[in-house]
Amino acid sequence: MARRYDPERRTRIIDAALTVIADDGIAGLSHRTVAAEADVPLGSTTYHFASLDELLVAALRRCNENFVQALRSSGLFAEEGGAGQGEGDTGQGADGAGLAEELTLLLDRWFAGERGAIELEYELYLAALRRPALRPVAAEWTTEAVALLSRRTDPETARALVALMDGVCLQVLLAGGTFDAPYTRVMLERIVAGGDA
Repeated sequence: MARRYDPERRTRIIDAALTVIADDGIAGLSHRTVAAEADVPLGSTTYHFASLDELLVAALRRCNENFVQALRSSGLFAEEGGAGQGEGDTGQGADGAGLAEELTLLLDRWFAGERGAIELEYELYLAALRRPALRPVAAEWTTEAVALLSRRTDPETARALVALMDGVCLQVLLAGGTFDAPYTRVMLERIVAGGDA
């Protein structure tokens, strides 16, 4: 019997893993549940991903790519000479307030979207606490976000902005609350201004 050529199978398996995790959490993830969701033979999941950790790494990497793409396409990071600040600008003063406002709007849009997607991303992100294989991939998100923000401010401020945004997101998700844009904007402005706002 000839093997069927299916170049999208690996992608479908990752998509299915994300669906299973969104529906049942990481505890519901198995090669069998993913195979059923992807409508592929069980052997296909183990062929492409020998372990569940390998599958979780691919799923987290997909979430990272989606979020970083949202950051890139947000308009915050115009190329040098464009509407945004150039590389190495401090982002302080009126432009710093603009950066804080833009980041607040980005988070507001993110929370106005599908909350389940945010919960899925953070569930995978936090799974790195117990699954060492996920730690480098979780760190990739922070590294990429800091690199992007460093185009608008210095690297230390960029790291602090990412940490605050992460903390705000976790508090909203864990407390079941709503995103407080005015508070977030003020805190982001303080970081950009070096604590003086």
